[in-house]
Amino acid sequence: MALKHITGIFSHPASEWLEIRAERDTKSAEFLSTVPWLALIPAVAFFIGVTQVGWQLSDEGTVAYLTMGSAFTLCLLSYIGALIGVWCFAELINWMRRTYSEEPADPRLGMVMAIYATAPLFIAGLAGLWPNVWFNGLIMFIAGMYSVYLIYKGMPIVMNIPAERAFMYSTSVITVALVMLVSLRAATVVLWSMGFGPEYLTH
Repeated sequence: MALKHITGIFSHPASEWLEIRAERDTKSAEFLSTVPWLALIPAVAFFIGVTQVGWQLSDEGTVAYLTMGSAFTLCLLSYIGALIGVWCFAELINWMRRTYSEEPADPRLGMVMAIYATAPLFIAGLAGLWPNVWFNGLIMFIAGMYSVYLIYKGMPIVMNIPAERAFMYSTSVITVALVMLVSLRAATVVLWSMGFGPEYLTH
């Protein structure tokens, strides 16, 4: 199961990227064996956090919770969005590969880059158990920085290209990924305006 590489990508990323590249599996198998499980982490954590823990709205101590129905809908949408996002990220990496690599295209390589580069962000979703804006922001920032590090570290290894070309490849991928993130945020606003916004309870 591809999840076995998760601990290695944190403790010894360089050698773990080599092991990941050496494996022979299909793009779909890599996706299905890992991403649905990783994407559950933030979805479940935030569901528990916003319905059971809540967050403080003001200095007066008012705590807000989401209704069960609202939280389920939003977490389900975020879960589906995460699955689509990783798949699209992999497609982006594979599409841009033609510019930077002369090796025959292997769709699996883009998928494993997308999976393990985003793994820190999914695991950081555990912070959703305590839905504090500053705490969650800090944890996601740290996870994002490590994801960027993994892309720069893994690109020359997984794609088997020179470091200089891999740096440009990685930078291009990260730039487009940021554009995708902004687009996702915009889509969230649209969904909220269509009636999928949060419903609050306060205590």
